Amino acid sequence: MTKQALISVSDKTNLIELCKTLKAQGYNLLSTGGSAKLIKEHQIDVRDVSEYTQFPEMMDGRLKTLHPKVAGGLLARLPKDEAAMTEHGIEAIDIVICNLYPFQQTVQRKDSSFAEAIENIDIGGPTMIRAAAKNHSRVAVVVNPNDYEIIIKTIEEKGHIDTEMRQQLAVKAFEHTAHYDTLIAQYLGSAIKNDTQPNLENTESHIWPEHLTRTYEKSETDLRYGENPHQKAALYKDVLYNEPSIVGGELLQGKPLSFNNLNDAETALECVMQYDEDITCVICKHANPCGVAKGQTAEIAYERAYSSDPVSAFGGIIAFNTNVDKQTANTIIKTQFVELIIAPSFSPDTLAIFKTKPNIRVLAVGDIHEHLSPAYELRSLRGGLLVQDRDVALIETKNLQVASKIQPDEDLFNDLIFAWKVAKFVKSNAIVYAKNDQTIGIGAGQTSRVAAADFGLKMAEQSGFNPDGAVMASDAFFPFRDGIDAAAKAGIRAIIQPGGSMRDQEVIDAANEHKMIMVFTGLRHFRH
Repeated sequence: MTKQALISVSDKTNLIELCKTLKAQGYNLLSTGGSAKLIKEHQIDVRDVSEYTQFPEMMDGRLKTLHPKVAGGLLARLPKDEAAMTEHGIEAIDIVICNLYPFQQTVQRKDSSFAEAIENIDIGGPTMIRAAAKNHSRVAVVVNPNDYEIIIKTIEEKGHIDTEMRQQLAVKAFEHTAHYDTLIAQYLGSAIKNDTQPNLENTESHIWPEHLTRTYEKSETDLRYGENPHQKAALYKDVLYNEPSIVGGELLQGKPLSFNNLNDAETALECVMQYDEDITCVICKHANPCGVAKGQTAEIAYERAYSSDPVSAFGGIIAFNTNVDKQTANTIIKTQFVELIIAPSFSPDTLAIFKTKPNIRVLAVGDIHEHLSPAYELRSLRGGLLVQDRDVALIETKNLQVASKIQPDEDLFNDLIFAWKVAKFVKSNAIVYAKNDQTIGIGAGQTSRVAAADFGLKMAEQSGFNPDGAVMASDAFFPFRDGIDAAAKAGIRAIIQPGGSMRDQEVIDAANEHKMIMVFTGLRHFRH
């Protein structure tokens, strides 16, 4: 029986070389539309699917391969189904070369429309791929042009594709169609909810799907290791996410980012994105901010952030919400060892300075302002997945409640909001001390809020800061007045916290006794 290959591809990369090999090895070629046209242009004999099915392509190409003679050629079990094949003129198909309409590339374009996305949903392609993969005991299916080379080599050496390779190709085929269908479901689910060009992670409606379908593509190379050297790790990218991010940033110099680099960098970037109006620098270590400050220039903001906790800043991640100039670059490399520097962009002069320290990683993430859209946040459990909205909640001065008798002035209010934004990204229990738009002490990850408060004061003392007149932010409410008493003893002038404790009045009374200012946000920022 003559061997036959069915070819229907959107991505025509290296297709002609594969077709030449198939013909040389005795395969008849069966193809559709643009694929057939390209093959004919290279003087390779090929038969149109419409000639084989005796049914024309129609509806602007929407209907080509959805025909029993195509499906039968793929699904036929030999010799079991030979009688049915003979009766209905069905020819066996041994190899399917197919990749799908460029749905992903279409919706990634900012100018793509909903109607255009719908037209790029492939129907016949997935049908052929799934039929061939189901019948992989006989049929080989190739969905990735990167596999053509090994297919060519195998056919030239053996004259056919063996069972083991057909099995491997079938797995790739089902992964390919699953990824494709999930992208469509993800896109349509968001588009229908918003009725606009969709933000593909939008969860504003809070209608949780019965089945959570998300798909990610593996980055080109594996990570060197995970959180520890004995753990293997990889990075997967959400291909439909098009806002500024660590994953989507451009590494301008330095080694690839490690697992811990990526984790720390995510916190640094998210934290610095909270500050829109003023130049701000965030330094992170072990996924916790250790120094945050504003400044008139990037250099001043960095110097103030570094001075917040020079010891912890060593080997940290530095993020800016503004472009980094050469003066700032010079100051950084003269001041500390740094793993990674993140900013919207870097000038050529700045990059030239960083190139003198090739081990410093430099990541450009693009314009980060006004990019705080809702998104899913996923955390794995054994046997399950926790899903929640990403914490993008912000507070405004007009929504704050002053619970104490003394009212804060504008400068103090600004410091309170500054500290509150930092506390949002500090591991709970979290306490942040700040003064004049600069953190002076941070207590992170303690099992007791009093311990977090004490630790933050010790860090302030270690860095040479006097907390007298500073403000204090707590990610959650104070269950007892002991934290307030300790803050007053240290000279803290004002406290910002969510409120909502059964003992709120006790805490307010303590603040009034110490002539302190107490502001409630009504918003909690646990971070575990």
